[in-house]
Amino acid sequence: MDPVGQKLLQIAKSQLGYAEKSGGYTKYGDWYGTHVDKGSFYRTAPWCDMFLAWAADKAGVEDWAGQFASTPEHALWFQKHHAWGHKPEPGAIVFFSFSGNKSIGGIEHVGIVEKVDGHTLHTIEANHNDQLLRVTRDIGQVVGFGYPAKVKVKGRPIPGTEQRVEKTEQKYVPRHSAPPPSVTSLVTDSDPATNIARTSQSTPDQPSPLIEQGAALTGLLAVVVFGTVALAIAKSKVPVPSSGVQLRKRGRHHRTPVELPADVTVAHLDEADASTALMPALTAAAAAHAEDREFWGRIAELEEDAELDFWDSLHSVVADTRPMAASSRSGTSRGR
Repeated sequence: MDPVGQKLLQIAKSQLGYAEKSGGYTKYGDWYGTHVDKGSFYRTAPWCDMFLAWAADKAGVEDWAGQFASTPEHALWFQKHHAWGHKPEPGAIVFFSFSGNKSIGGIEHVGIVEKVDGHTLHTIEANHNDQLLRVTRDIGQVVGFGYPAKVKVKGRPIPGTEQRVEKTEQKYVPRHSAPPPSVTSLVTDSDPATNIARTSQSTPDQPSPLIEQGAALTGLLAVVVFGTVALAIAKSKVPVPSSGVQLRKRGRHHRTPVELPADVTVAHLDEADASTALMPALTAAAAAHAEDREFWGRIAELEEDAELDFWDSLHSVVADTRPMAASSRSGTSRGR
């Protein structure tokens, strides 16, 4: 059934039995002369088509059904909107000619199709024997049909189809379900370089895990590098005796082990060592120190041993000079 015509039928069924008043007055003609085309003569004019205009207004489908008092003009309007034909169907607006004239200009009456039974039409018509009634007509009296739902209104969907479209678009998806992975995603997931590039993409609200891990390792590496540089500079200011001091070198087994943070493992350091993704986050100087960290580590080890030996030697030198100073002072006293 034509969805717009279905709305018209609902209004028409509610008005069945209405009869025109004395002098041919109808509430439909009165309404038409006030709201559609100004004129008091519409109050008592033939009202078969003015009733459809009133019903279209009540149903909110006037842009699809049209609002006319002249039946030939109404048919031409459907033809202009490419909504005119000769196939009977429920909800269609049916135009009649009782003189046998099959042209639009010869149309004399109009109604709305409620049911089609072979060559017999069951209609609801206004101004049939001065009343609004159900009528049975032979299809041979029909000039043509207007199909309201075929009228295209720019920017507006056909009334009666909005809810159906929404139901089609809204599909239930269980919360625990997820769409199956595509072949492209599986192939992409197998490429580590692609995964790193995809994981590196982040938003201000959700930073990438790779960036967060890289930032932590970068901070740790920067502390180690700059701490080593600072230690080397500080030690360079301490004079080391060049003679009379024997340096004792300690092996690696004497070095105190360094405890890593709980969330950093040796694997993380190895990964940071092998990756170049962190290098842009460091300055050029820090990058150079990071690349030479093995050399700096060895220097730090030697300097650590030298520092300890330096203080041991200094202690020995001081201890040896104290008796000599005491003897010198006692000799001086005796000389006086």
